[in-house]
Amino acid sequence: MHTIKILLLIVPLVISSRIDPDNSSFDFVSPETKSRFAMLDDVKILANGLLQLGHGLKDFVHKTKGQINDIFQKLNIFDQSFYDLSLQTNEIKEEEKELRRTTSKLQVRNEEVKNMSLELSSKLESLLEEKSALQQKVNALEEQLTNLIQSQPGTQEHPEVTSLKNFVEQQDNSIKDLLQTVEEQYKQLSRQHNQIKVIENQLRKTGIQELTENSASSKLRAPRTAFPLQLNETKTRQQDDLPADCSAIYNKGEHTSGVYAIRPSNSQEFYVYCDTQSGSPWTLIQHRKDGSQNFNETWENYKKGFGKFDGEFWLGLERIYAIVNQSNYILRLELQDWKERKHYVEYSLRLGNHETNYTLHLAETAGNVSEALPEHRDLMFSTWDHKAKEQLYCPESNSGGWWWHDICEENNLNGKYNKPRAKTKPDKRRGIYWRPQNGKIYSIKSSKMMIQPTDVESFK
Repeated sequence: MHTIKILLLIVPLVISSRIDPDNSSFDFVSPETKSRFAMLDDVKILANGLLQLGHGLKDFVHKTKGQINDIFQKLNIFDQSFYDLSLQTNEIKEEEKELRRTTSKLQVRNEEVKNMSLELSSKLESLLEEKSALQQKVNALEEQLTNLIQSQPGTQEHPEVTSLKNFVEQQDNSIKDLLQTVEEQYKQLSRQHNQIKVIENQLRKTGIQELTENSASSKLRAPRTAFPLQLNETKTRQQDDLPADCSAIYNKGEHTSGVYAIRPSNSQEFYVYCDTQSGSPWTLIQHRKDGSQNFNETWENYKKGFGKFDGEFWLGLERIYAIVNQSNYILRLELQDWKERKHYVEYSLRLGNHETNYTLHLAETAGNVSEALPEHRDLMFSTWDHKAKEQLYCPESNSGGWWWHDICEENNLNGKYNKPRAKTKPDKRRGIYWRPQNGKIYSIKSSKMMIQPTDVESFK
């Protein structure tokens, strides 16, 4: 553009120079020669102007071409982002459908519980009426018996009267037991009814939260209710002679994997799953295998434990502490990736109590997994509603309760269970994963966390 302006300024000067034949009183060149040289000068000036104009146009073309390339690159990036967004939208729709199906099932179950509650209420009322009527009859009989005894103080009680009194007492005791059973069932159904309502509300909150989390990357978490560890089968045991852990059970001759009752020192009785598949007794404290249990739980639930022994579960920090506080223990991790490759690692461990946020200190002793958990560091346990010191953002950004250090991108076996479709790095980081020395994040299909005394004979 600057070249064009210069050319427009030069051309009028050239024309004016051609029009004025006499430039100086000292010009002795003939008019013919002067005109010819003037024309050559004009042509040179014009040629230079055109050359400059060509260079300017060439630069302008290159600059425009670069801008067009930048626009195409931005369009490609936009297309890719739009494609990724569409994939995420499809996943959100699938999860929303699943939530709706679950909610409808819960609503049906809620109606069933309501009907059962109404039936129990009507039965309870009828039983109370029968009890009242029977009580009146019993009172009348007792009054008659009292009058009879008073009128005949020397005579012995008739056998039929004695039999009738015994029968009435038995009936009264049976009614009391039945009423107590009905009241307990009614209370249990009421608790289940309230629990179902809580779950329905939390499912609605969870559905809204999942949509917000996927679209806007929100860091909020909705609290979820943990279900107590449920037992399918328990072994018979003496109430007053409970073992301290699975090693003690194994030493007594029980070599079958299953659910057993234990009572560690200075603790109450509770159930654990004993794993003896390796030929050695291990107390199972965590199991992940299919994503059937939600592990994004509250601090209180991580303390008490949740899940099912025949599925996925977390034994509970208080119970783990009660076991490992008895002696020196080993922590064993068994991991399996989505290529069915199995890995394991064993650590000697120390575990603090709730006042230290169950601080974990590890030292590796054996295994084929590198850095499954950080060694020789104080790892504090945190959840989304209980953030330990220096772990201000880990539970929110990584999901689930876990032992973290001063950084979050280490390892997490209690995260959201991700199927192989989770290919992006943020999704992997929110799921079950471990990071070896090469820095690559590996997604885990199943995991087991087990403990055992360093001396398995210590509780014989």
